[in-house]
Amino acid sequence: MPLLARVSTLLLLSLTVFAVLLAPLPASARSSAEKAWTPVAAEILMDAHSGKVLRARNADQLTYPASLTKMMTLMLTFEALDRGTLRLNQSLVVSRHAASMPPSRLWLAPGSTITVEQAILALVTRSANDVAVVLGEALGGSEPAFAKKMTARARRLGMRHTVFRNASGLPDRLQRTTARDMAILSRALIGRHAKHYAYFKRRSFDWQGDTVYGHNRLMARYPGMDGIKTGYIAASGFNLAASAVRDGRRLIAVVLGGHSADARDSLVADLLDAGFQRPTSPSRPAPAQPDLVITKNSASTAERSTAVSVAVPSLKPAATEAADSSWSIQVGAFASHAAAVRSARDTAKRLGSLAAGASPAVVRSGGLYKARLTGFPAATADAACSALKTAGRGCFPVRGG
Repeated sequence: MPLLARVSTLLLLSLTVFAVLLAPLPASARSSAEKAWTPVAAEILMDAHSGKVLRARNADQLTYPASLTKMMTLMLTFEALDRGTLRLNQSLVVSRHAASMPPSRLWLAPGSTITVEQAILALVTRSANDVAVVLGEALGGSEPAFAKKMTARARRLGMRHTVFRNASGLPDRLQRTTARDMAILSRALIGRHAKHYAYFKRRSFDWQGDTVYGHNRLMARYPGMDGIKTGYIAASGFNLAASAVRDGRRLIAVVLGGHSADARDSLVADLLDAGFQRPTSPSRPAPAQPDLVITKNSASTAERSTAVSVAVPSLKPAATEAADSSWSIQVGAFASHAAAVRSARDTAKRLGSLAAGASPAVVRSGGLYKARLTGFPAATADAACSALKTAGRGCFPVRGG
């Protein structure tokens, strides 16, 4: 074949292949490709006291934990604090590897430092990947070594299907978990690390003059919810492990593979609602949750800034009670009467016109002083609490004084 003919033939073949590659996939092929990348949708509802599973769907199907991974990073951090091998005010140096992590992050520079408590707050709010690596390297020497410690700890907790490969939850095809395992981890954090669990209530923290806000928006909207962690990567979809308390009963809900943050949050709320409709067994009532004591001398930033009672919030005031001015809002529970009075007065000033006609009050209960504003119509009590929660402050409505 003449040279020109051979060149023309090769050119024609190349153009044909190129056109095939650019052509749209057939509908069946597109469907298969999309199906292959659809995140696993899984959910589980667990009683935190007994560990009993109340509802489950695909709870043992393997998927990716995304930033729920950071719950294990935090568990190992809490255990190091309890052993005394870490201190809250201890400064940790940021390595070049940690500083190279992609967002979400605090944009830490190599060689800079961050305290252990700042690192904890960065994980529970911003879900900062660079900070997760800082903690992992401090506890394990290197991130791969720390991941092995994470996996070993998971096995001891009974998380049979989980493998950790990094401290942050950034994509790694070998890092896997299940909804059941994440519920087990959540329960362990709540039950074994109660004094550290207050960190998960935080919705923001101050960092170098700026306020860093968290990703967990459901916590501001769902009565009784006080944690614990969101997560997202493309392979996992939108994940959330959540816990809430009502009538002294704590439930844990885990949803993995949500199509959006809003859809995920709705599924979690639906699970919790379904669980709280079940009566607590009279033979084994769940222990009442004590009010969280907040004083000026509380040890940690989490305690100092979370001046709210963890007792059960009343149900949302009904619209038919809007003209009834017999509602109060509770904004804190304190060890001293003076601290409760200050909190009630400060809250009234913060609310401005929303607190018009309401009076500061303090209720003594169980050795604590509960700060309240009384004399609200039901609708106004609900609006006042919504405003306070939006500002990152605790609040719930209470019928009567």
